Amino acid sequence: MESQAAKVASPAGDTKATIRSYALELGFDLVRVTSAQQFVQDRDIALERIEAGLMDGLPWYTSSRVNRGSNPRELLPEAQSVICLGLNYYHDDDDGQHRNAPVGRVARYARGRDYHRLMKRRMRQYVAGLSQRLGRSVAARWYVDDGPMLDRAAANRAGLGWFGKNTNILNPQFGSWVFLGQVITDLPLPPDPPLAKTCGNCVRCIPACPTGAITDAYTIDNSRCISHLTIENRGPIPRDLRPLMLDWVFGCDICQEVCPVNRRAEPTSEPDLQRRELASLDLIEILGLTDAEFLRRFQGTPIMRAKRVGLQRNACVALGNLKDRQAVVPLGRVLRDSEPLVQAHAAWALGQIGGNLARAILEQASHHTADDDVLEEISCALAAFDSHASMDCSGPDP
Repeated sequence: MESQAAKVASPAGDTKATIRSYALELGFDLVRVTSAQQFVQDRDIALERIEAGLMDGLPWYTSSRVNRGSNPRELLPEAQSVICLGLNYYHDDDDGQHRNAPVGRVARYARGRDYHRLMKRRMRQYVAGLSQRLGRSVAARWYVDDGPMLDRAAANRAGLGWFGKNTNILNPQFGSWVFLGQVITDLPLPPDPPLAKTCGNCVRCIPACPTGAITDAYTIDNSRCISHLTIENRGPIPRDLRPLMLDWVFGCDICQEVCPVNRRAEPTSEPDLQRRELASLDLIEILGLTDAEFLRRFQGTPIMRAKRVGLQRNACVALGNLKDRQAVVPLGRVLRDSEPLVQAHAAWALGQIGGNLARAILEQASHHTADDDVLEEISCALAAFDSHASMDCSGPDP
């Protein structure tokens, strides 16, 4: 005779099976469930990082946001469960070495369509479909990483993955190449357990970060992270960090590329995440983009977040690090005709590339530029030609 406990558990089990199968049917790669209890430990860690200045440069990442996002019932009062979803975005690298022009690298997540729109559209469909399949109205709110929800905390507690020492969530099947989404719902669901996995003694990601942004295991100094510097940062990039940014122009994958867990990752089957032409960008071409051309090329992709001026600033830094002489004339045009922010970084790049032509361009610009920040960058760039220069241009301030 079936026990009373089994009778009670069966509907919840059937509901959870539907939740899982429907998510996979819609194209999500991972589905796990956790409770709607507060994420107390994760909240406290996040608040400590804000207090320590490790989140500087993200003015929207506030204590009130963390407090709200750590309590699912603040976001949905009737919340009972959080459904954690994952979408694999990994695809093989295309480093652009076949091109004759100097190129800059783009983080893998940004090479396809904007994942925020893709994930939210699919989660909206998911919630509507669940209501139909379960025969009841499902109260829900859904979030990607632009919402207040502590997405990695939810994914960790649900067993979708575990925290890597680079602070990314690592999944045994897909590594860290996963977009995370959370559906907070009033469905009472049995939670999944966290994974009994850790990074063990592996610390490969920590020394691999060229700017030293991973200051310790599980701790990121946002102000030094290449992803922040190339995307969220709207002002000048500190001089001492520019040489460390290599050829990255939007985001950075280094701490993921060196992670052993990611060696087993399989390419995504999602068509909207497979625009390989964005894997690397022609830096000289980027320098010449107008607003209309920038919009036409990158509309609907995460690269829009950097804006044209930001992407051109980043291209200047990458060109300075690549030291390709064919960039001197294009950088000279930028120094003459672009916005001050881009001009300043073009001056720095010319100083890094060196040569008689670069020096002549800088000297000429010094007589025609009125912007103080640009003039300072020109002076520092010219100082790079003279090993006896007394001007200190090695510090973080432009």
